[in-house]
Amino acid sequence: MTSTVIQQSEALDLEDTAVARKEHDASDRELVARLVDQARAEGLELVGENGLLGRLTKLVLESALEGELTDHLGYDKHDPAGRGSGNSRNGSRTKTVITDVGPVEIDVPRDRDASFEPKIVRKRQRRLSGVDEMVISLAAKGLTTGEISAHLAEIYGVEVSKQTISTITDKVIEGMTEWQNRPLDPVYPVVFIDAIHVKIRDGQVANRPIYVALAVTADGERDILGLWAGDGGEGAKFWLHVLTEIKNRGVADVLMMVCDGLKGLPQAIEQVWPQTVVQTCVVHLLRASFRYAARQHWDAIAKALRPVYTAPTEAAALERFAEFAEVWGGRYPAVVKLWQDAWAEFVPFLSFDVEIRRVICSTNAIESVNARIRRAVKARGHFPNEQAALKCVYMAIMSLDPTGKGRKRWMNRWKAALNAFEITFEGRLSATRR
Repeated sequence: MTSTVIQQSEALDLEDTAVARKEHDASDRELVARLVDQARAEGLELVGENGLLGRLTKLVLESALEGELTDHLGYDKHDPAGRGSGNSRNGSRTKTVITDVGPVEIDVPRDRDASFEPKIVRKRQRRLSGVDEMVISLAAKGLTTGEISAHLAEIYGVEVSKQTISTITDKVIEGMTEWQNRPLDPVYPVVFIDAIHVKIRDGQVANRPIYVALAVTADGERDILGLWAGDGGEGAKFWLHVLTEIKNRGVADVLMMVCDGLKGLPQAIEQVWPQTVVQTCVVHLLRASFRYAARQHWDAIAKALRPVYTAPTEAAALERFAEFAEVWGGRYPAVVKLWQDAWAEFVPFLSFDVEIRRVICSTNAIESVNARIRRAVKARGHFPNEQAALKCVYMAIMSLDPTGKGRKRWMNRWKAALNAFEITFEGRLSATRR
């Protein structure tokens, strides 16, 4: 009997809550309707100075601030319970905040002993978070502080100084440091290491590499492990530092490392992960070949080299390469030497399944990432220091695939290859995960 009464009571409470919610929603709609009618009567625009959205934002912010002060004091406005409480309302002060719909002037309530610390719009806060996110998004696309300032002034009528914009974007540095030191997976089937060259003004403008380590996870997802700035003269010591950092973040095994002839990297890999296969990126090797050949011969050289990297075995690849050298060695000996010097890191993938070959030969894995980074870097031109360049690259990476649609395509592309990795590397992919 008691249980039935409790159930009936709970049902009535739910019904009362639903009725109250409907009444609240109806009240909100009525308020919005009045504001819309008023805006129409006054000929107001939706956005812009004193626009409808600005008025709504003002109303919401001031109501929220009033509610916060009520919670702080412990009694409602004009409530006699506040008399003799030791603290009370003390008028308000006017403040302009920058919002997504433009600058909005609000009245911030105060208390007599100045102990009220609002959360919705903090003391000395002049921008709501949406504006910060907008600035960071524009910076991730490569806009300079001056261009962002001009954009906000033109589109939103908001005056934001270059220094303020720089201060906003500097907030990402803390997040970048945390991201660069986050724990990583215990095993990755493949890690691509590539360089993006940026111009840094350090006394004089010079090209400097920023290295990107992009991994494919055991589930087929993309994971950018980190960013490292170099000076162009990196060797085994530099790469040992980078790989040890990655290992210390939890990576016990990497099945295959794909890189572009980076000096000292194979030796460092041998020391950190002795079982890892070092593979030269075939596409980069082809591009490097073209640097030593006349433009009119590029297609012919590419056609002649194709049988080399598509050969079924290393022995067959050697035969095809000998044929290439016989035809083109006299005209372009530097191309032949390039392939001979890279041969030890070129041939490993020839012994693997066709699915592994396909993903190693394809540049889709990292080129889509590099393309976004290059757009942001190119738009900036050059950077005052290394930190500014790293910040720009990091923001470009964080803005990758905002809709998430690319994630599904990426994973589908890697399904067959991951099965081939599991078989070819005899269970190392799953053994380290257990």
